[in-house]
Amino acid sequence: MFHTSMNYAAMTLDILGVVVICTGVAATTFLFLYRSWTYKGISKFYVQYRRGMGKSILLGLELLVAGDIIMTTLHGFELNHLLVLGVLVLIRTFLSFALEIEINGHLPWKRPQDNDID
Repeated sequence: MFHTSMNYAAMTLDILGVVVICTGVAATTFLFLYRSWTYKGISKFYVQYRRGMGKSILLGLELLVAGDIIMTTLHGFELNHLLVLGVLVLIRTFLSFALEIEINGHLPWKRPQDNDID
């Protein structure tokens, strides 16, 4: 019973991660196109568009990593499962790190000194 419920939890997190990414991409793209059409300027909204895309991808990646961790613990701690999890976490961590720099414009541990961080 526990194994089955954790399997469903992992699959739910994976599905939710994909839904968050797809919904975020669609919503930010729609908002970008709407603002660009309404206010007749793409360059004004491009930075906000990229930031919104990055945030939705980051959130989706976090959910996918959580699902992978649960799924790996369900299959036991065999070496091949741990290696697959390690590679997935490394790739997704690198992507998250790169997106964090892209969104905020600085390294995560080097926050700007002023208080206007959103």
